[in-house]
Amino acid sequence: MTKFVGLIGHKLGHSISPQFQQAAFDHLGLDVRYELWETGEDGLPALLEGLRRTSKLGANVTIPYKEAVMPLLDEIETDAGNIGAVNTIVNRDGRLTGYNTDYTGFIRALRRDGGFAPANKRAVVLGAGGVARAAGFALAGAAVKSLVITDIIESRAQGLAADIERGLNRAEGKALEIKALSPGGTQFEQAVSDCDLLVNCTPIGMKHSPAEGRSPLASGMIPARALVYDLVYNPVETQLLREAREAGARTLSGLAMLVYQGAASFELWTGKAAPVDIMMQSARKAIGAGR
Repeated sequence: MTKFVGLIGHKLGHSISPQFQQAAFDHLGLDVRYELWETGEDGLPALLEGLRRTSKLGANVTIPYKEAVMPLLDEIETDAGNIGAVNTIVNRDGRLTGYNTDYTGFIRALRRDGGFAPANKRAVVLGAGGVARAAGFALAGAAVKSLVITDIIESRAQGLAADIERGLNRAEGKALEIKALSPGGTQFEQAVSDCDLLVNCTPIGMKHSPAEGRSPLASGMIPARALVYDLVYNPVETQLLREAREAGARTLSGLAMLVYQGAASFELWTGKAAPVDIMMQSARKAIGAGR
């Protein structure tokens, strides 16, 4: 019997997850179909209930539901619970368990593809939504020296900073300077100027979004010494990355993270090793980035 996996979100026109996930299923000869399950917030409970059927292996979750799905699940894995966001759901005999593979995908891409060692570095995270929660916890766990979080909703940035601090208090030997700042203002500008790593966790610049072609930072703010990591993956070079490159900074697109988190999800659904190279080739082809 054909099994199904889907991506749960709203306005999914930018997504290339079906292409690279389907390539992985097909490569291993698995009778699984990956689909887009776009829904409004009102339809989320019914969609999750339907995920319990025997034909469904699980789902990925993207903007804006990584936090909203959590109360609808039967169980949440420890890391996902600490982060406060779920991007992968696994159906096991009708019980739904939530995981966060953004965490591992983020740090794997940063180290392997970005060539960046986070320990004792200064990081600035733009945004405080679901993917920012994974990035923030990953950076704290990797022993950055300082972490600045900013969001247009200041209380959300403050909440994420507080959650990370609470998580660090439970882990011995962790020392981290962490701040939540409003975007703009002299403190924020100084933090960006001093940072070694700048991570965009907002959807600004995403293809098919209202903010397509825009940058989350004012032109001229990007320090040449930094690595600029944009978790937006479509287009592969966003306006932020273009400006970073022109400023002399190193850049990393979100494509590698997308594939790595997807590979981790694949392994949770199937119990099989993900063909990461096949997935990466398919993702790059889908996005028009060549080989």
